[in-house]
Amino acid sequence: MQSDLRLSTEEIFSDQIALGKADLIVSMEPMEALRYLPYLSSDGVIVTSSKPFVNIPNYPDEAALQAELDALPHVAKLDIEQLAKENLVPKSANMILLGMATRYIEILTPEQMRNAISHIFARKGEQVVNDNLKAFDLGYENIQ
Repeated sequence: MQSDLRLSTEEIFSDQIALGKADLIVSMEPMEALRYLPYLSSDGVIVTSSKPFVNIPNYPDEAALQAELDALPHVAKLDIEQLAKENLVPKSANMILLGMATRYIEILTPEQMRNAISHIFARKGEQVVNDNLKAFDLGYENIQ
């Protein structure tokens, strides 16, 4: 599934991102990141989990996927599922990914992102807010 998010201080004329114009591709798994590579600008960044989610019988070889990612100039990857489990926030791998991506989203500061996370999850209680903030910080601090 693909979603486009456009952030700008200027007026935005379309909600879709054209081929070769994305500054950032954020993906929960490596093959998904590579699938949308045609959208990435030449100086764009891929932020992805390093571990595949193998859900089809003919899933590509993991070593080949990693080699393809490693050949690209701007890739940040972490085993977000493992990092989430190790840090006792197993349901927050997506927040780790958001923390990683925040390093490349120049229009928003990490503190603005943390405030948004706190606001969005506030109705779910303090523990859920804290777990999501912890996961966000893990991604932001451990990016490779």
